[in-house]
This record gives sequence, C-alpha cells and structure tokens, in this order.
Amino acid sequence: MGLMGCKIMMTTRAKYSLGQVVRHRKHPFRGVIFDVDPQFNNTEEWYAAIPEESRPSKEQPFYHLLAENEQSYYVAYVSEQNLVADYSGEPVDHPDIPDLFGPFEDGSYPLHFQLN
Repeated sequence: MGLMGCKIMMTTRAKYSLGQVVRHRKHPFRGVIFDVDPQFNNTEEWYAAIPEESRPSKEQPFYHLLAENEQSYYVAYVSEQNLVADYSGEPVDHPDIPDLFGPFEDGSYPLHFQLN
C-alpha cells in the first residue's frame, strides 16, 4: 500500500484540562473548560465570522468553556493559542458549573462525571 492509502493520525495533546480555569489572551473573559476537541470541530460559518487576521489555525485543540465577562455568562469556543491559564485563584460564577463540576478547589473544578 502506498503512502497515499495510509492516513496519518495526528496526536494532539491538549495543553489545558477539563475543570481548569483559563482566560482569553485577547478578550476580557475567563471560564472553565468542560470539553476539548483535538482540532477544530465547529461550523464553517462560525470560523468565517472570525476576522481573518485573528483567525486561529484549525489544527490545534479547541476548548469549550463555561465563560463569564463583566456583563454576562455564556459558552465560548476557543483555540488553544488564544488561551492562557488563570492563576488568580478566583472561582468562575457561571450558573451551569454546579451541573458539571464539584466545588472549586486549588484553582480548578473537579468533574462530577466523565463526558464522552
């Protein structure tokens, strides 16, 4: 079988973990990771809506966050390159957190159950 018939498996290791508190590198929001895609897994419309100069590569982990900013709570979908770990030690107040996680401790949230 030639090289063409052989599919290369990308093994991407996510830098951040479920229950970890992270902040966006450019925008003023933070959140708790509740799911990770090994690479981009959202709609083309979503991707196209990002201004081209700040559009992230699809070939990296993307994180689903229970996010908060000054005004509201929402679910965010963020590329790994746009996240930084949040070491503030402050909990995130998103109202859905108790559905997925146990109480905040040592800077992160323990999962109630395994998502799959």
